[in-house]
Amino acid sequence: MRIISGKFKGKKIVAPKSIKARPTTDFGKESLFNILEHKFDYQGLDLLDLFAGTGNISYEFISRGAKSVTAVDMALSSYKFINTFAHDNSMNIKCVKADVFKYLGKSGKSYPLIFADPPYAHKDINKIPDLIFTNSWLEVGGLLIIEHGEETSFENHPRLVDHREYSRVNFSFFE
Repeated sequence: MRIISGKFKGKKIVAPKSIKARPTTDFGKESLFNILEHKFDYQGLDLLDLFAGTGNISYEFISRGAKSVTAVDMALSSYKFINTFAHDNSMNIKCVKADVFKYLGKSGKSYPLIFADPPYAHKDINKIPDLIFTNSWLEVGGLLIIEHGEETSFENHPRLVDHREYSRVNFSFFE
């Protein structure tokens, strides 16, 4: 894994084997950020990364000009790795160790962009958009992106505005 573009372009991300996350592939990540460059300006903004895993997407956002990222993951190994990597590279990332569903179950700060990469087979994956919209986590005019597998569909969700598929990686976009 590596950071694809921006200030930290080429920086390798060597996560410990204790992190059981499935990081977004470089191909999927590059495709996502190509879309974002034409769809959304996140420069200088505070962003939210849910199910952060290795922190792969958080680092990419910071490298490309986001002001800060709050990364949420329940695994202690992810929490420790993200905080250490961010500190060692002077990245403005705050990692929160929490169950994402419980975290989203209460109202919090609103963000202009939220990225969520839950385990593809998670039984509650379809609840994520409603938790975010019901509890006002997304700013008006903001963008929610959920990465998911082909077995998940949000096609009937009223806030879905776009869907892209890249091999086994799917991104659904909500406003």
